[in-house]
Amino acid sequence: MTAIDDLFDVIPQFPDRRATSDPVWRLWREVSIPLIARTFGESGDTPQQFGPLGPLAMPYFEMGNINSLDLFGLDELIIFAFYHCNRARYSRVVDFGTNIGLHTLMMRRCGYQVRSFEPDPVHVAQLQRNLDLNAETTELIQAAVSVSDGTAQFVRVKGNTTGSHIAGAKDSPYGELDWFDVQIVAAAPHLEWADLAKIDIEGHEADLICGLPPAIWTGTDAILEIGTEKNARAIFDYLSGTEANIFAQKIGWQQVTRLEDMPFSHRDGSAFLSGKSAMPWG
Repeated sequence: MTAIDDLFDVIPQFPDRRATSDPVWRLWREVSIPLIARTFGESGDTPQQFGPLGPLAMPYFEMGNINSLDLFGLDELIIFAFYHCNRARYSRVVDFGTNIGLHTLMMRRCGYQVRSFEPDPVHVAQLQRNLDLNAETTELIQAAVSVSDGTAQFVRVKGNTTGSHIAGAKDSPYGELDWFDVQIVAAAPHLEWADLAKIDIEGHEADLICGLPPAIWTGTDAILEIGTEKNARAIFDYLSGTEANIFAQKIGWQQVTRLEDMPFSHRDGSAFLSGKSAMPWG
């Protein structure tokens, strides 16, 4: 057993200790940061053993002031553990906001059929390289997602391309920016195909969730990043009183019953949308 194996083994056993304010979460984080740096910091194209998900090639890649190592944060490892322990529950997954493909690779290693959506051509090129290095495939759609099909201006934040977004999704994008047109595809048909979604669309989450019928979450579960208190409020208000339940890492993956339980930024961890009465962990 390696330390990464241990993390994948322990995380599902303690769902109530995954809030970012919990001392156990902080301990896991202190363990995971140097562990990931040692494993992937200078690995190049050489696959490294990544716990029960097997050998993983994830070459170092810079995205402005951050890099590919930042994609292995503890909150991401928690989501990867969720994918792994639910591999008998889900089979078809959409990855909205694929970036350079780490989540897609984790989903594929769990045996899921995956549709991956990424609008930035720079990310798409590295995503395809990472898929090839790992001998994995996905149904790759070079597009952003929203409520309806079309085109939109996309803002590439050159200082942190993980924060790039559909124009208007963020109030004050910072630093040097590139602007270009991207294809937009409607999310609903893909969510109806899937039984699980990972949604990380950089400020556009409230427009998407509030533009879809709440009943869609009774057939498809979603792990969702929420970027602002404004978006958290909009989603909370829209889904309140519906059959769609919200669970938050911020409160140990318990069900959200008040606005204060919602994540207000990525620092609070993720939310989980579902018609289920509890977030499943195996």
